[in-house]
Amino acid sequence: MIRLSKVLNAFLDENLQALHEQGLYNEIDPVEGANGPIIQVRGKNLVNLSSNNYLGLATNEELKRIAKETIEKYGVGAGAVRTINGTLDLHVKLEEKLAEFKGTEAAISYQSGFNCNMAAISAVMDKNDAILSDQLNHASIIDGCRLSKAKIIAFNHSDMDDLRAKAKAAKESGLYNKVMVITDGVFSMDGDIAKLPEIVKIAKEFDLITYVDDAHGSGVTGKGKGTVKHFGLEKEIDFQIGTLSKAIGVVGGYVAGKKNLIDWLKVRSRPFLFSTALPPGDVAAITAAVQMLINSTELHDKLWDNGNYLKAGLEKLGFNIGESETPITPCIIGDEKLTQEFSKRLFEEGVYAKSIVFPTVPKGTGRVRNMPTAAHTKEMLDNALAIYEKVGRELGVIQ
Repeated sequence: MIRLSKVLNAFLDENLQALHEQGLYNEIDPVEGANGPIIQVRGKNLVNLSSNNYLGLATNEELKRIAKETIEKYGVGAGAVRTINGTLDLHVKLEEKLAEFKGTEAAISYQSGFNCNMAAISAVMDKNDAILSDQLNHASIIDGCRLSKAKIIAFNHSDMDDLRAKAKAAKESGLYNKVMVITDGVFSMDGDIAKLPEIVKIAKEFDLITYVDDAHGSGVTGKGKGTVKHFGLEKEIDFQIGTLSKAIGVVGGYVAGKKNLIDWLKVRSRPFLFSTALPPGDVAAITAAVQMLINSTELHDKLWDNGNYLKAGLEKLGFNIGESETPITPCIIGDEKLTQEFSKRLFEEGVYAKSIVFPTVPKGTGRVRNMPTAAHTKEMLDNALAIYEKVGRELGVIQ
């Protein structure tokens, strides 16, 4: 019998029970096969509206072929951290391609998008600095800010008056060597887009470092090039952060910016220095996926067509889909227990759309987050809409 510390055991039992009672405990369902538009969970085929595989590239046949061929040549792992001998010629090619994709001088790749924010923020900001952070920024941004030990000054979500007032106060206080403003490009739970032109204007006025995490924008906005490109601000943003596991369909993350910034991150960002490099098969597939997005907007256009189709259907049925400006489409229900029950009933009827509750979103704003992809057909989406209507009326979410 495993012997746990009594105090640890009491802590775990008490708090897990509380989460169950509050409807905040998230059950994790293993997917039995590829993460495509239709998935199998517990032997049941479901329309998949929970994946961040925006462009369907996670199951792309050409990328699978490239990954297999690369593994045959390079093996399954890079073998070391980048600074010892883990940097393959594949990593160099990928970073050159990412810089081209984002319109910057250089780029650096990491093992995850989460690692990017832990690495980049703490490599530049310290206890003598301040960070102006949107209240709805991703958890990895929050943790990266905490790790830096800089003063964190939250501003109201996309509130440019509040940002300007807090930027002015921070600069005029004389307390900080550097001040950074940091925001998601696309906010993943509501689908709204950051007001980057206004943020850049404020940054210029107060000499702020600009930092955009475009994990949910790259491949989605700016004809696939991202939110910074969407606004034509490639020359105005210091840090462009992205993930390689969402629209790109594989794994990892990157920072793109000026060459001196990337050179600094290569010698001072701890995940780069102390964690083994991305596997070669993944790197080759990522590079090919980025080239696809440079060459064509076909997948981007299909994603938006499907996103607009699902959004219009849900809105017509009477669901509250918030203020989304992207294919990300929340159905905001509110009550956490009702949200969990709604997601459960969708599963039973044939749709996989996970409930999102506190602490991922504020209490009382529980929602089911829907993510149509370029790989969905209209028939799949029509099937999902019919199930949404049935479950929504049954639970009183819509009339």
